[in-house]
Amino acid sequence: MIELHYFDRSHIPQLMSWIDTPEFLLQWAGPTFHYPLTEQQIEKYMESANMDGSNSFIYSVLLKETGEVIGHIALTNMDRVHKSARVGKVLIGDPRVRGKGIGSLMMKEVLKIAFEQFHLHRVSLGVFDFNQSAIACYEKAGFTKEGLLRECRKIGNQYWSLWEMSILAHEWKKTFLENSVLNESIRKG
Repeated sequence: MIELHYFDRSHIPQLMSWIDTPEFLLQWAGPTFHYPLTEQQIEKYMESANMDGSNSFIYSVLLKETGEVIGHIALTNMDRVHKSARVGKVLIGDPRVRGKGIGSLMMKEVLKIAFEQFHLHRVSLGVFDFNQSAIACYEKAGFTKEGLLRECRKIGNQYWSLWEMSILAHEWKKTFLENSVLNESIRKG
């Protein structure tokens, strides 16, 4: 249904069109960018990504059937010594495909890259405590809440709290295998 491809310059205008408020930018990217999002900020984000030895891998999410770009996800802060990385900038940009399980598929694909391609031991992420649909998606993928960073981000006159979550390689294998067995039994009817 989806596939991840390296993010490239041709996807910049579409990504920028999805980020339409300071609140949405903070929710999507944390403090990485400032509003309004510009092409120069995205180019800086891309400049050392997606190369051998990079510690950041940035992906566009495409529908397999049409090749249409519908989202964005990144695997960053890769530490090859300690075998860890961070999932971030998770976005289903196309509103027509939201609420259809795309987020779960995105997590499945990026974790497959993290654990099978890069042989990582631990993958973490941060999610604001009010984003219940994202939290449910991450828990379904096998992530565990580690702790709440209380009021750690300021937007306007408000402070937002952030859940830190992670998944370890052996937890992913268990979740991945359980989902594979379930999908196989559904397919057989």
